[in-house]
Formats: sequence, C-alpha cells, structure tokens
Amino acid sequence: MANGTASEATIQAHSIRPPAASPASSTSPTGAGADQRAAYDYTLPPELIAQSPLPERSQSRLLLLDGERARWDDLSMPALPQLLEPGDLLVLNDTRVLPARLAARKPTGGRLELLLERPLAGRRALVQLRDSRAVRVGMALQTDAGTIMLLARRGQFWEIELPEEPVSFFERHGQIPLPPYIARAPEAADRERYQSLWARVPGAVAAPTASLHFDAALLAALAARGVLSTFVTLHVGAGTFSPLRTERLDEHVMHAEHYTIGEQAVAAIGAARSAGRRVVAVGTTVARALESAALRASEGGTPLTSIAAETTLFIRPGFRFRVVDALLTNFHLPQSTLLMLVAAFAGRELVLAAYAHAVRERYRFFSYGDAMLVLPAAAARARSA
Repeated sequence: MANGTASEATIQAHSIRPPAASPASSTSPTGAGADQRAAYDYTLPPELIAQSPLPERSQSRLLLLDGERARWDDLSMPALPQLLEPGDLLVLNDTRVLPARLAARKPTGGRLELLLERPLAGRRALVQLRDSRAVRVGMALQTDAGTIMLLARRGQFWEIELPEEPVSFFERHGQIPLPPYIARAPEAADRERYQSLWARVPGAVAAPTASLHFDAALLAALAARGVLSTFVTLHVGAGTFSPLRTERLDEHVMHAEHYTIGEQAVAAIGAARSAGRRVVAVGTTVARALESAALRASEGGTPLTSIAAETTLFIRPGFRFRVVDALLTNFHLPQSTLLMLVAAFAGRELVLAAYAHAVRERYRFFSYGDAMLVLPAAAARARSA
C-alpha cells in the first residue's frame, strides 16, 4: 500500500487487534455466530444517516481500512490517488439510475406507489408495489401517464404492462427513487447527484453509491497518478434494500441482478494482473459482478471472459475473492448483505470495529454518506481467476 497522506504514526494511533478467532466460528457481542444475521448488527444514531449530498462530490471523508494489518485511518476522498499506485485499475459501474418511482391509484381511488425492479420485454416490467393491500391480478391501476395492468405476482414483485416501453415510460414520468432511509421527497438536484459522472447504461433503480464521490478534479488527479480505469455494468435492483428474512445466512436467497462485463474490461483486468497491479472495485456492485464472473469461469476451468448474465451470488464471510484486490464502498445498513460482503473482504470483527469508530467520529452513512477504502484480510484472497 502506498503511504500517501496516511502517515504510519496516524494509522498506528487507530490500530486495533481483533480477537484471534476465525470468521466462521467467532461470535458477536450479542452471542450470535458469524453465520447468523444478528452478528452483523450495529447501533447507528439516526442523525448520521446522510439526507442530502455534500456541496462537492469529493468532499466526503474516507476511512482507510486495512484488513491484513487490522488498522484504519481517517482521511478524505482527495487522498485516494496517493493510496493507489500507477497502473492500479479502478473498475467502475456505468449503470444509470432510472427515475423508477411512480404514483398510481387503485380503482377504489386508494393510492399506492410503484418502484421499478427491472424492465422486461415489450411493455412489461417487474415492480414492487408499496401499500399493495387489496390488489389482484387483472387490476388496472391509473396514473397521470396512462393505465398500468397487473399481470402476475412474481415472488415479492409484480409483473405489469405499461402504456409504452418501460425505460422510456419511467424516464418521462417517474421520480428518482431515493432510498427509504432518506426521509424527504426527491428534488431536482437529485437527478444529477444520485448518479455517477459516467452513468450511461439505463437500468438501475438505486445508485452504485461508491461512484458518487468522484468529480472531475478527483478523476484528473487519479489519471495524473497513472491510475487506470475500466467499466462493467450491474443494474442495481430494488431488492438491494430488502432485509434478510432468515436468521441463518445460508438460508437467505439473494435477489437477481443483471450484469455485463465486456471484452475491454476483461483485457484491462488481465493486463493489471499480469503487471502485478491491483484491481480496485468501486462499489459492492462491481465486486459482485467481477466475482460472479470469476466464479463461473473457475467452475468451468476457463479464464475470465466477457459475459452478460444474472447473478444471485451472496458474498459473505468464508468467500474467497478471485479478482478484487481493494474495495471502495460506502457504509451499509445493519444486518445487510452489503455489510456482509465487506465483512467477507476484511473480516467481520474488524469491519464492525471500524463502523463503531465511524459512528464515534460522526461519519455520514449510507447512499449520500462517506466512503471506505477496504484492503482485504489475507484469508479472503483466492488468486485463481
């Protein structure tokens, strides 16, 4: 790791040594084992949930978390270039958030809200219905943009038919789908700020929020440092906010998300690996896409290749990362699958200790909040892809 602005003295001041227990057998303060949902809980004061973005994207704080050395350091996003080496590869998610929230009325006049999960063929789509009492297959919902038909129930989602193709329909008539923990209505500024600078492939209903910390000045500083970049696509679905409904992690079924990794990204990753440089996933969405593709390749005995597929991969402690060498991510909800992914990368005890530190230091949490640069624990590595 480059020294950058993170001095050894400063890091040592925050260094911790978690208990010498394996992630699979350790227990949380609640007594829950690491294979249980309760082991990933933490206490977050509500006022630390960021309700709006900062005036400038790169003003966010950055917690550097070193899983191998069991230490952390308090920095800010402008320090990122000096934490990386020339030739390191940032992998970015170029999905674009659709204005996926839409108000509708039942035939009785009762109001409900649709949240797009994903477009389907033709004029069909999968959606979540909020306040979906007394709805049924065949019901016609009214909106200011026309009639929507409820065609079928698909697990926690509904298949619907729209007046026109889903992407164009929601682009013209929907609202930006701010997460449920942002307790305000979307504003005009959210259409730009709840989107990365490189968003180009429409299909997400939630932002890949690690990308929201990058502005033109930070991108220029990274380029001047010699840090490279490439793109993959993973469309974040509404299921990303769904809570775990099982206590045991191995009983949880992940929601499916579509991802695409093109030949250019495969070549860039291969070149970085050949040169001994790090592959840095900007966001858990990128980590999930890369590791899903690498797992498929390794199971088939083939190298990483371009792919377009769906993933239901649940990354949790015990998982061995094949591609990702470092992870830039936001702070995640208690007991969430995203927190479990980070715990798989750096170790559950260390991650929860770092979260407790972030709470004490008044970091901003969740989508519009601050960031972490996470370096892996040695046990998380499986350099086979």
